[in-house]
Amino acid sequence: MKCINFDSHFNQYVQRWMAENRSHYKNVDEMEAQMPDVYLKWINIPMDWLDGQTPALYFEQYDDPQMLCKWMLKYIRSSIPLPDQLLERIAALGEEAVEPLMEIAFDREQSDEARMSALGTLEQIQSERPMNNLISLIAHAREDENELSNLAGEMLVSIGDKVMPGVIDAMVKAKPERGIVLLDVACNFPGDERIYDYAIKLLRSMPDNRALIASYLGKLGDARAIEELMPLLELQELNYLDYLEIRDAIEELGGEVKTEREFAGDEYYESMKNM
Repeated sequence: MKCINFDSHFNQYVQRWMAENRSHYKNVDEMEAQMPDVYLKWINIPMDWLDGQTPALYFEQYDDPQMLCKWMLKYIRSSIPLPDQLLERIAALGEEAVEPLMEIAFDREQSDEARMSALGTLEQIQSERPMNNLISLIAHAREDENELSNLAGEMLVSIGDKVMPGVIDAMVKAKPERGIVLLDVACNFPGDERIYDYAIKLLRSMPDNRALIASYLGKLGDARAIEELMPLLELQELNYLDYLEIRDAIEELGGEVKTEREFAGDEYYESMKNM
């Protein structure tokens, strides 16, 4: 498993292309606008450094997901840019690749890059098999796993409402800083009273996250939240951006904010006022 630097070869190709075609364009911006077409041409050219294969099809000759995942890890550990074509090939193998990808994505001994790459590829496959692992990742995430946790939340939403029993069960048991991520998922699938109750609980107990939770309540669509949100608009410590978020949530729920507050001295408010 040789780790070939596709980016380096493409950059060399671009340099040659620009030298040969500079006279055909008015400026560098015009040349850069051609890069998508240049790349598309490049990936379909047979290359000596790929034994006559094209960059687009080089990894297509391999169909062992375990080997391809090990190859991905070797690229990452060698600090050589990971070729998109390798990840695309793994994703194309579908369910066959889910298990080796899960072994990487949910292994805390792996690097963040390896775990994010594996999780992102799982997202492309759209398998339901990682569902419980995704919920557990969010519920027990460490501070340095926020990016992984957020991606896991997006993946759960894409799976659909079948995630809800596990999400709600984990949400109500999790620490608030983890539960709020699961709440974001749950609010996409209204219908369980525990979602609203938990959202209101966090709204009251996590003042630094009022605006974020308000946006979740707006998404949830339960008009009872208007009564909880209205008084927040009058809080003296509220900044203008949070005010806007809460106001928007109220209006999304069908409420009406009749008076606008002024936020003299608030940097964002002053910049908007002067536009």
